[in-house]
Amino acid sequence: MSRFEDQVAIITGGALGIGGATARKLACEGAKVFIADFNDAAAAENVERIKQAGGTAAASHIDVSISEDIARMVNEAADLYGRLDILVQNAFGVMAGESKIHGTALTVEEDDWNYGIDVLLKALYLGPKQAIPHMRASGGGNIINLASVHSFLQEPGMLVYEAAKAGVVGMTRQMATDFGPDGIRVNAIAPGHIVGEGLAKMWEDNPTGHAFFTNQYPLRRTGLPEDIANGIAFLCSDDASFITGHTLAIDGGLSIQLQERFGTRQAEYIRANPDTRLP
Repeated sequence: MSRFEDQVAIITGGALGIGGATARKLACEGAKVFIADFNDAAAAENVERIKQAGGTAAASHIDVSISEDIARMVNEAADLYGRLDILVQNAFGVMAGESKIHGTALTVEEDDWNYGIDVLLKALYLGPKQAIPHMRASGGGNIINLASVHSFLQEPGMLVYEAAKAGVVGMTRQMATDFGPDGIRVNAIAPGHIVGEGLAKMWEDNPTGHAFFTNQYPLRRTGLPEDIANGIAFLCSDDASFITGHTLAIDGGLSIQLQERFGTRQAEYIRANPDTRLP
């Protein structure tokens, strides 16, 4: 029997990138997958890919910054498939470098702080609020929150993103404490630089910039969405049945390095490659 036979999984941001790969991974191992995304075309395409591979999937237009959408997401999935076992909270809505949330405590506008925290942190409280009653009815379940290496590695001008992602780690530990007695495990993933569909196109146009990023990693490569999907599948499986409240860094070794060495390697690369163009 497949690892997730007869289980139902919601993946927010499940159209592309990490979410897209996770939807395909869980589906190929037997889960009935519900993709929640506001990119309708990409979500429909991923559903079709899953079905062509013999899996079961559906999609709905969901904006995780809207609490009513999150409630509708959970209810639609539970109504469609009759239960809920897995919630993967991957939707970003904003990216780390997006100008709307990029800046320091002096430069970030209050409305942009509120928007960033709503999407990156508050949504990850609202998802379990809706999902946990269904998981209890199913006898337990798994929640996976997407954190980031930015949860514990800082970069100038990343106040909102890093505050939210650090909050994801703390919230994961707290929810694991609250809902462990219900048989619900709550874990987080902290990805490094993951090259999904959008970044792949960007790096095709800027290979020296990608080489710069690659040089920061002990494995000397950046990540793929499948690297994260594999970790998520492991944490949701019975192989991880005694793991909860944990944040698993899947980052090619980026976060194990001393920051001084990390900075030195950056400087060395730029000196050796003066034409490097960074994003």
